[in-house]
Amino acid sequence: MVTRTYDENTVIIFDTTLRDGEQSPGCTLSSAEKLEIARQLGRLGVDVIEAGFPAASPDDLAAVQRIAAEVGTEDGPTICGLARAV
Repeated sequence: MVTRTYDENTVIIFDTTLRDGEQSPGCTLSSAEKLEIARQLGRLGVDVIEAGFPAASPDDLAAVQRIAAEVGTEDGPTICGLARAV
């Protein structure tokens, strides 16, 4: 795991498109589409990508894991998933 430190004046961009965007009626993304969007967000310089809600389904878990492995490199964005406590 890479730990990043930021100056107190740094604005951190935290994108939720891959999780929150799928909450829109009629919007579904395949794993390949999620991966491509994550790659583009990384190229744009987004700091943190919320890649999905892994507890929602095995497919969502697999997509988050793949995005973390392929996009969340040392030089790339931090990849996270939504979690909730019960």
